[in-house]
Amino acid sequence: MNAALSIVMPVLNEAGGIAATLQSLQPLRARGVELIVVDGGSHDATVPQAQGLADRVITGPRGRARQMNAGAAVASAPNLLFLHADTRLPERADELVQRALAAHPWGRFDVCIEGRSRLFPLIAALMNRRSCWTGIATGDQAMFVTRAAFDAAGGFPDQPLMEDIELSRRLRRMGPPACLRQRVATSGRRWEQRGVWRTIVLMWRLRWLYWRGASPERLAALYR
Repeated sequence: MNAALSIVMPVLNEAGGIAATLQSLQPLRARGVELIVVDGGSHDATVPQAQGLADRVITGPRGRARQMNAGAAVASAPNLLFLHADTRLPERADELVQRALAAHPWGRFDVCIEGRSRLFPLIAALMNRRSCWTGIATGDQAMFVTRAAFDAAGGFPDQPLMEDIELSRRLRRMGPPACLRQRVATSGRRWEQRGVWRTIVLMWRLRWLYWRGASPERLAALYR
């Protein structure tokens, strides 16, 4: 029987946590969810650790958008969910997604950020509220979409940053997202490594520049 939902996970040098992330998804696989890992050229043990814990482990051109498009191209299900390697889904996420996509062409989960900073709950709450207001989702929120809507939107744009924002813009023309209150848990490591306040300022600056028309290539250079 063909899967009703395919999870696509882009990875790059995630050996430190990929096995634990994929282990958490095994109950979904047991219920028939297809799990596809797309490696962007890891130099560590990401690929061997992923093999056996996913239905397919493939290599795609480096770049999160390109990797997710490559995974979507080989997925067998009519519905797709894009999951970062440092993000965990809530229980029975497949059922939540299926119900949401029965009424909406696309959607996302609320998010919580795991880490030491006391600011993380506030940051997550603001992210969730902003997403509901604007109809724009981020990759940290585990975006999901029907294949028909994904194909009609042209997939993820081939750009090095803000690919999730741009896809949201395109999907929003087809209808508002399903904003699920159940939360995915994403790692706060990026925030902690760069500094929480510094990351907040950087991300708002990048978003503002993007809305002003700055190229994704320029934004990616600023992000790095």
